[in-house]
Amino acid sequence: MKRISIVVLILSACCLSVAWGQQAGSKECTDWRQFHRQDMTRANPCEKVLSPHNVGALSLKWVHSPVGQVVLSSPAVANGVVYIGSGDRSLYALNAGTGAKLWRYTAGDNVDSSPAVVNGVVYVGSDDNNVYALKASTGALLWSYTTGGQVNSSPTVDNGVVYVGSWDGNVYALNASTGALLWSYTTADGVFASPAVANGVVYVGSANEESYEPEALYALNASTGTLLWSYTTGSLVESSPAVANGVVYVGSDDGNVYALNASTGALLWSYATGGGVSSSPAVANGVVYVGSGDDNMYALNANTGALLWSYKTGLWITTSPAVANGVVYFASSYLHNTTSHLYALSAKTGALLWRYDISGQVYSSPAVANGMVYVGSVQERAVYAFGLQ
Repeated sequence: MKRISIVVLILSACCLSVAWGQQAGSKECTDWRQFHRQDMTRANPCEKVLSPHNVGALSLKWVHSPVGQVVLSSPAVANGVVYIGSGDRSLYALNAGTGAKLWRYTAGDNVDSSPAVVNGVVYVGSDDNNVYALKASTGALLWSYTTGGQVNSSPTVDNGVVYVGSWDGNVYALNASTGALLWSYTTADGVFASPAVANGVVYVGSANEESYEPEALYALNASTGTLLWSYTTGSLVESSPAVANGVVYVGSDDGNVYALNASTGALLWSYATGGGVSSSPAVANGVVYVGSGDDNMYALNANTGALLWSYKTGLWITTSPAVANGVVYFASSYLHNTTSHLYALSAKTGALLWRYDISGQVYSSPAVANGMVYVGSVQERAVYAFGLQ
């Protein structure tokens, strides 16, 4: 279970630059091109189709099931294409409207990493220790870089650099055009989570699934890899951080959600849930949304950590929430449960607006783009797409 929890949530595992440093067109804004989305908050402020008023009418639009193995990867959406990895060693590109396969790239091992799509290139990691750069339109290989361990971490692309973690404990910065190594930084343990990059700083957590010893969140200079600060939590940091308004938000398997000063690492507040927090937070409109192993989705005041509401699902929340236009989307699962639930809640009140039951487990985190919700499943070995009639 720990292996799945780590892989998924990091994957398991995004608002703008050109690689997100500068304002892009409206179509790019509505897309979901990286695990964090473009502004590192897992929130889509450009979604205008789905809202609390109509999300209850979501219906299944298509299912792409010929993927050969479990889907732990979370989808990226760009220019009408859904990109997602699979346990059959492949990265798939699917038509976002119909689910038709456009192309498939086969790596040397499972692709549990969640892809990032920037400037016509798809970046993704694999269990074969490699980071791949593929042409987004055809899947042609542009370059690959070999690390010292499995790459379940989801790449983050910023200002022409690809940042990614590896099971070998290193954070890598690669030239996005050539794959050349710019720098690497060695943490105390494996890096499974996706790095967040904001204002010239890379934020990333470390985790040792064997020892469960206290782990740290690191802040590194994005240009040089120099350590700026680190903050030690009480357990694994599988959660990928979110960065908003000078604050870094991250969960830990010690059950806490932490808010840290992005410049200094000083603790601003922490909130104790009733279970481990491997879910990656989403931040929107002054609220932090995050799931916990105690089966609850929490909404916390981003400034104080005060509880605004919680929603009890009855199953572990291992996926990371996506927030768009007043709605919070996430899935809850359990390893031996026969059904998972995909939820849409009111971001303001936590009221249930919509739920869809999926056979087996869902560890893929949803992406919301252009009036559609996309998510992968384990048991069905499929990618699901939901939209309005």
